[in-house]
Amino acid sequence: MDTVFYFQELIPALNHGLLVSLALILPSASMGLLVGIGVGMTRAFGGPFSSGLARGYAALFRGTPLVIQLFVLYFGLPNLGIYLSPYAAAVIGFTLCSGAYHSEYIRGGLLSIKKGQVAAAHALGFSTMKTMFHVVIPQALRRALPGCGNEFIYLIKYSSLAYIITCIELTGEGKVLASKTFRFTEVFLVVGLYYLILVSLATLGLNWLERRLAVPGFGHSRD
Repeated sequence: MDTVFYFQELIPALNHGLLVSLALILPSASMGLLVGIGVGMTRAFGGPFSSGLARGYAALFRGTPLVIQLFVLYFGLPNLGIYLSPYAAAVIGFTLCSGAYHSEYIRGGLLSIKKGQVAAAHALGFSTMKTMFHVVIPQALRRALPGCGNEFIYLIKYSSLAYIITCIELTGEGKVLASKTFRFTEVFLVVGLYYLILVSLATLGLNWLERRLAVPGFGHSRD
Protein backbone atom coordinates (compact mmCIF):
# COMPACT_ATOMS: atom_id res chain seq x y z
CA MET A 1 0.00 0.00 0.00
CA ASP A 2 1.26 3.46 -0.90
CA THR A 3 1.12 5.05 2.55
CA VAL A 4 2.69 8.29 1.33
CA PHE A 5 -0.18 8.85 -1.10
CA TYR A 6 -2.84 8.01 1.46
CA PHE A 7 -1.51 9.95 4.44
CA GLN A 8 0.19 12.89 2.75
CA GLU A 9 -2.16 13.53 -0.18
CA LEU A 10 -5.50 11.72 -0.01
CA ILE A 11 -6.47 12.01 3.66
CA PRO A 12 -5.48 15.71 4.06
CA ALA A 13 -7.38 16.63 0.87
CA LEU A 14 -10.48 14.71 1.91
CA ASN A 15 -10.37 16.11 5.44
CA HIS A 16 -10.41 19.62 3.97
CA GLY A 17 -13.33 18.64 1.76
CA LEU A 18 -15.11 17.11 4.76
CA LEU A 19 -15.03 20.46 6.58
CA VAL A 20 -16.60 22.15 3.56
CA SER A 21 -19.25 19.39 3.37
CA LEU A 22 -20.13 19.88 7.04
CA ALA A 23 -20.30 23.64 6.47
CA LEU A 24 -22.86 22.90 3.73
CA ILE A 25 -24.85 20.20 5.54
CA LEU A 26 -25.36 21.72 8.98
CA PRO A 27 -26.85 25.12 8.03
CA SER A 28 -28.83 23.58 5.16
CA ALA A 29 -30.31 20.94 7.46
CA SER A 30 -31.23 23.50 10.15
CA MET A 31 -32.75 26.05 7.77
CA GLY A 32 -34.43 23.34 5.72
CA LEU A 33 -36.19 22.03 8.81
CA LEU A 34 -37.39 25.54 9.74
CA VAL A 35 -38.64 26.10 6.18
CA GLY A 36 -40.33 22.69 6.28
CA ILE A 37 -42.11 23.49 9.55
CA GLY A 38 -43.37 26.81 8.21
CA VAL A 39 -44.49 25.41 4.87
CA GLY A 40 -45.95 22.27 6.45
CA MET A 41 -48.02 24.34 8.89
CA THR A 42 -49.19 26.56 6.04
CA ARG A 43 -50.18 23.55 3.94
CA ALA A 44 -52.06 22.00 6.86
CA PHE A 45 -53.79 25.06 8.34
CA GLY A 46 -53.37 27.97 5.91
CA GLY A 47 -56.06 29.62 3.87
CA PRO A 48 -56.73 28.77 0.23
CA PHE A 49 -54.19 31.27 -1.13
CA SER A 50 -51.34 30.65 1.34
CA SER A 51 -51.77 26.87 1.31
CA GLY A 52 -51.86 26.97 -2.51
CA LEU A 53 -48.55 28.84 -2.58
CA ALA A 54 -47.07 26.34 -0.11
CA ARG A 55 -48.25 23.41 -2.21
CA GLY A 56 -46.78 25.03 -5.32
CA TYR A 57 -43.41 25.50 -3.60
CA ALA A 58 -43.34 21.88 -2.43
CA ALA A 59 -44.39 20.58 -5.86
CA LEU A 60 -41.71 22.66 -7.60
CA PHE A 61 -38.79 21.62 -5.43
CA ARG A 62 -39.87 18.00 -5.01
CA GLY A 63 -40.67 17.63 -8.69
CA THR A 64 -37.46 18.95 -10.25
CA PRO A 65 -33.94 17.48 -9.93
CA LEU A 66 -31.72 19.12 -7.33
CA VAL A 67 -28.92 19.50 -9.85
CA ILE A 68 -31.22 21.61 -12.06
CA GLN A 69 -32.11 23.79 -9.09
CA LEU A 70 -28.41 24.35 -8.38
CA PHE A 71 -27.74 25.22 -12.02
CA VAL A 72 -30.55 27.78 -12.00
CA LEU A 73 -29.28 29.38 -8.77
CA TYR A 74 -25.63 29.52 -9.80
CA PHE A 75 -25.68 29.83 -13.60
CA GLY A 76 -29.18 31.17 -14.26
CA LEU A 77 -29.62 33.97 -11.72
CA PRO A 78 -26.65 36.03 -13.05
CA ASN A 79 -28.79 36.64 -16.16
CA LEU A 80 -31.15 38.50 -13.82
CA GLY A 81 -28.31 40.41 -12.17
CA ILE A 82 -28.18 38.17 -9.09
CA TYR A 83 -24.77 36.69 -8.36
CA LEU A 84 -24.28 34.01 -5.72
CA SER A 85 -21.05 32.42 -4.58
CA PRO A 86 -20.81 28.65 -5.09
CA TYR A 87 -21.22 28.12 -1.34
CA ALA A 88 -24.27 30.39 -1.06
CA ALA A 89 -25.93 28.84 -4.11
CA ALA A 90 -25.37 25.34 -2.71
CA VAL A 91 -26.73 26.18 0.75
CA ILE A 92 -29.79 27.94 -0.68
CA GLY A 93 -30.45 25.07 -3.07
CA PHE A 94 -30.08 22.41 -0.39
CA THR A 95 -32.24 24.41 2.04
CA LEU A 96 -35.09 24.92 -0.41
CA CYS A 97 -35.05 21.33 -1.63
CA SER A 98 -34.79 19.89 1.88
CA GLY A 99 -37.51 22.22 3.17
CA ALA A 100 -39.92 20.98 0.50
CA TYR A 101 -39.49 17.37 1.62
CA HIS A 102 -39.62 18.27 5.31
CA SER A 103 -42.90 20.10 4.70
CA GLU A 104 -44.52 16.87 3.56
CA TYR A 105 -43.43 15.00 6.69
CA ILE A 106 -44.46 17.90 8.95
CA ARG A 107 -47.84 18.25 7.22
CA GLY A 108 -48.51 14.55 7.71
CA GLY A 109 -47.54 14.79 11.37
CA LEU A 110 -49.78 17.80 11.95
CA LEU A 111 -52.78 16.21 10.26
CA SER A 112 -52.32 13.04 12.32
CA ILE A 113 -53.15 14.92 15.54
CA LYS A 114 -56.78 14.33 16.45
CA LYS A 115 -59.04 17.37 16.54
CA GLY A 116 -60.25 16.34 19.98
CA GLN A 117 -56.89 17.34 21.45
CA VAL A 118 -57.26 20.83 20.00
CA ALA A 119 -60.78 21.09 21.37
CA ALA A 120 -59.60 19.91 24.80
CA ALA A 121 -56.81 22.51 24.82
CA HIS A 122 -59.30 25.26 23.95
CA ALA A 123 -61.59 24.01 26.72
CA LEU A 124 -58.70 24.43 29.15
CA GLY A 125 -58.28 28.05 28.10
CA PHE A 126 -55.39 27.67 25.63
CA SER A 127 -55.32 30.18 22.79
CA THR A 128 -55.00 28.86 19.23
CA MET A 129 -51.32 29.84 19.09
CA LYS A 130 -50.59 28.27 22.48
CA THR A 131 -52.43 25.12 21.44
CA MET A 132 -50.32 24.87 18.30
CA PHE A 133 -46.97 25.32 20.04
CA HIS A 134 -47.68 23.36 23.22
CA VAL A 135 -50.00 20.58 22.06
CA VAL A 136 -49.98 20.05 18.30
CA ILE A 137 -46.46 20.83 17.08
CA PRO A 138 -44.53 18.80 19.74
CA GLN A 139 -46.54 15.67 18.89
CA ALA A 140 -46.35 16.31 15.14
CA LEU A 141 -42.57 16.69 15.26
CA ARG A 142 -42.25 13.37 17.10
CA ARG A 143 -44.29 11.65 14.42
CA ALA A 144 -42.42 13.40 11.60
CA LEU A 145 -38.98 12.66 13.06
CA PRO A 146 -38.31 9.41 11.13
CA GLY A 147 -39.11 11.07 7.81
CA CYS A 148 -37.17 14.22 8.66
CA GLY A 149 -34.27 12.04 9.79
CA ASN A 150 -34.24 10.28 6.44
CA GLU A 151 -34.17 13.65 4.70
CA PHE A 152 -31.13 14.64 6.78
CA ILE A 153 -29.37 11.46 5.65
CA TYR A 154 -30.30 12.20 2.05
CA LEU A 155 -28.88 15.70 2.49
CA ILE A 156 -25.53 14.26 3.58
CA LYS A 157 -25.35 12.29 0.34
CA TYR A 158 -26.69 14.84 -2.11
CA SER A 159 -24.38 17.51 -0.68
CA SER A 160 -21.91 15.82 -3.05
CA LEU A 161 -23.63 17.68 -5.91
CA ALA A 162 -22.14 20.98 -4.72
CA TYR A 163 -18.92 20.36 -6.63
CA ILE A 164 -20.90 20.61 -9.89
CA ILE A 165 -21.27 24.34 -9.25
CA THR A 166 -17.58 24.60 -8.24
CA CYS A 167 -18.09 24.38 -4.47
CA ILE A 168 -15.29 21.94 -3.79
CA GLU A 169 -16.41 19.76 -0.90
CA LEU A 170 -15.62 16.13 -0.11
CA THR A 171 -16.54 14.68 -3.50
CA GLY A 172 -14.99 17.64 -5.29
CA GLU A 173 -11.68 17.20 -3.48
CA GLY A 174 -11.73 13.52 -4.43
CA LYS A 175 -12.50 14.34 -8.07
CA VAL A 176 -9.65 16.88 -8.26
CA LEU A 177 -7.12 14.50 -6.70
CA ALA A 178 -8.26 11.53 -8.81
CA SER A 179 -7.93 13.59 -11.98
CA LYS A 180 -4.38 14.53 -11.05
CA THR A 181 -3.22 11.05 -10.03
CA PHE A 182 -5.55 8.80 -12.11
CA ARG A 183 -6.14 6.71 -8.98
CA PHE A 184 -9.92 6.88 -9.27
CA THR A 185 -10.70 3.54 -7.63
CA GLU A 186 -8.67 4.21 -4.51
CA VAL A 187 -9.78 7.79 -4.14
CA PHE A 188 -13.50 7.18 -4.52
CA LEU A 189 -13.48 4.09 -2.32
CA VAL A 190 -12.13 6.28 0.47
CA VAL A 191 -14.60 9.07 -0.38
CA GLY A 192 -17.41 6.52 -0.15
CA LEU A 193 -16.07 5.41 3.23
CA TYR A 194 -16.22 9.02 4.48
CA TYR A 195 -19.88 9.26 3.48
CA LEU A 196 -20.64 5.88 5.03
CA ILE A 197 -19.16 7.05 8.33
CA LEU A 198 -21.12 10.33 8.20
CA VAL A 199 -24.39 8.53 7.49
CA SER A 200 -23.71 5.93 10.19
CA LEU A 201 -23.05 8.63 12.79
CA ALA A 202 -26.18 10.51 11.72
CA THR A 203 -28.23 7.31 11.97
CA LEU A 204 -26.96 6.64 15.49
CA GLY A 205 -27.77 10.21 16.50
CA LEU A 206 -31.27 10.04 15.05
CA ASN A 207 -31.96 6.70 16.74
CA TRP A 208 -30.86 8.23 20.06
CA LEU A 209 -33.09 11.25 19.47
CA GLU A 210 -36.10 9.05 18.69
CA ARG A 211 -35.57 7.14 21.93
CA ARG A 212 -35.05 10.38 23.85
CA LEU A 213 -38.27 11.90 22.56
CA ALA A 214 -40.36 8.74 22.80
CA VAL A 215 -43.40 9.02 25.09
CA PRO A 216 -43.99 5.88 27.21
CA GLY A 217 -47.13 4.11 26.06
CA PHE A 218 -47.19 5.80 22.65
CA GLY A 219 -45.41 3.59 20.14
CA HIS A 220 -42.10 1.88 20.79
CA SER A 221 -38.50 2.02 19.64
CA ARG A 222 -36.93 -0.97 17.96
CA ASP A 223 -33.39 0.02 19.01
